[in-house]
Amino acid sequence: MSSRVTGFEETFWKRHSNPKSGWSRTILLPAILYAIYHRSWKVAIAAVIFTVINPLLFDPPKDNDAWMTRVVLAEQWWKKEGHGFIGLSYPNVLTVVNIPTTIYAIVAAYRKKPVQLALAGGASMFLKFWYVAELVREYEAENKN
Repeated sequence: MSSRVTGFEETFWKRHSNPKSGWSRTILLPAILYAIYHRSWKVAIAAVIFTVINPLLFDPPKDNDAWMTRVVLAEQWWKKEGHGFIGLSYPNVLTVVNIPTTIYAIVAAYRKKPVQLALAGGASMFLKFWYVAELVREYEAENKN
């Protein structure tokens, strides 16, 4: 059974490293916030389903040149190194800060506060991009040829 899990995990990461997979996932937070704001459970369910199946929709990339491919490779490397994604060390602290930011965006969407929603949603996405950019920087520094 563990060889199946390992094989699935390898396939998941390879397919997820397709830049189309990564970039298409960037719409998920806005889609979920939109769904909450407009009370659209269909959009929310579609976003959750898309999150689950997204990595299976794309073939592995032909090379690792795309920045989003390197993001996924860096995430995989970070996990294998045992760092985890949440913690008080840099860059994981960015995720710690992002958690209440995202929660605030969700609450703002629920309360229909568009300005707070836009600011918190934008801040959440900024923090996520900052975090993954730092992971790429760490990954590339560690894996220089």
